[in-house]
Amino acid sequence: TELGRTAPPAEPSAAGRALNRVMVLERDRGDTPVPRHRKAAPTATAVMRAKAALRAHGVQAVDPAFGGDVDLVLVLGGDGTILRASEIARQRDVPLVGVNTGHVGFLAEADPDAVEGVVADLVDGRYTVETRMTIDVEVTAPDGAVTHDWALNEAALEKRDRARMLEVAIGVDGQAVSSFGCDGLVMATPTGSTAYAYSGGGLVPLVAHALFTRPLVLGPNSCLEVVIQHAGLGDAEVWCDGRRSLDAPAGSRIRVRRADRPVRLARLNDAPFATRLVRKFDLPVEGWRTPIDDSGDSDDSGDPGDTA
Repeated sequence: TELGRTAPPAEPSAAGRALNRVMVLERDRGDTPVPRHRKAAPTATAVMRAKAALRAHGVQAVDPAFGGDVDLVLVLGGDGTILRASEIARQRDVPLVGVNTGHVGFLAEADPDAVEGVVADLVDGRYTVETRMTIDVEVTAPDGAVTHDWALNEAALEKRDRARMLEVAIGVDGQAVSSFGCDGLVMATPTGSTAYAYSGGGLVPLVAHALFTRPLVLGPNSCLEVVIQHAGLGDAEVWCDGRRSLDAPAGSRIRVRRADRPVRLARLNDAPFATRLVRKFDLPVEGWRTPIDDSGDSDDSGDPGDTA
């Protein structure tokens, strides 16, 4: 289930907005290891180069433990590291920019060999800022206790009892929509929906035991509700961005809606979403034909009515 499919607005160029202090955050032991076959500069080396480049431009580089004000968060790692950095950037209401030293790095703007260029662009204000929607996650337990969290990518409902299914009923804006058994449910934002739909073959409910259960796309002002009817022997839990969890025993009601505070991503280029998708996932594009020009000519000399 995806909430809020809208095009994220971009703020005007940041030219003229001086950077005085940048927080540098790198992947840690808790982040997913980089596969051996991936050819990339070690994170530690990229961090050293980034800090040296910032100092060369007269910008102070600080660590995540720094308690003062910062102008931007520079992240060196994969998407998991960027999600960790989003917690800091969202709290401080500053943009973040990622340099990929991890796996796919779909949220990152550049690879490690471009670190010095990234710093130069940031210092010179050659970037825009995208506002990415986040979701507020509320779990009301059967005893009335209420817990909250938020997510940039997704809130994932997971079962603890691996031998049994979850039985859930879902509704939108107070209206019942469907009920089914499943192994889990992914409630994603526009930021997180692409990776999950891609890896799950479009089936966002996880192994749903229902013939017509398919992804559901909601508007940004809708409220998604999930009632856990049965959760086996071990109850369930909701994981936010794979980092923070909320207990969700049987009988709980989960409400997911647009959060008030977004995450701001600094963008160094204006490449369209499709370009990023092809590059990051190495999608095959052989056979693509350019559009027909105004004269009606095209590279395709075949009869438009012909079929293979």
